[in-house]
Amino acid sequence: MDCIAYKAGYKYQLNQTYIVNICIKPSECITTDFIVLQANGELTIQRGYAWDGPSGPTIDTLDFMRGSLVHDALYQLMRHELIDANHYKDKADRLLQTLCKQDGMNALRAWWVYQGVRYFGKPATDKANKKPLLIAPRQS
Repeated sequence: MDCIAYKAGYKYQLNQTYIVNICIKPSECITTDFIVLQANGELTIQRGYAWDGPSGPTIDTLDFMRGSLVHDALYQLMRHELIDANHYKDKADRLLQTLCKQDGMNALRAWWVYQGVRYFGKPATDKANKKPLLIAPRQS
């Protein structure tokens, strides 16, 4: 029987590659199937990348989408231990706040967004919280 392997828990899928220069600059280039982070801080998120959008008690608004994309990609690199969460988590959290403000989010709401990920985001950087690989149909 043919099976598929997949991961659940995503709401959005990037329809075109997105490139942005960020303040996180690893010592060497990091490359995954969908994310490339250059040593100079150029972050490329490939077309097809899936993410869950803004998390927590919030509303998925247009001024939150780009920030959530970049933030989720950086947290994924942390979960996979490709960048050090102890060193980069706060930078990623501040970057989320900055991108949201650049995209028109009210400064107070952006501050609350930062506070949310600052205090409650650590588990999402932990390798124990990688999305599990699922197989369908169930094999006997």
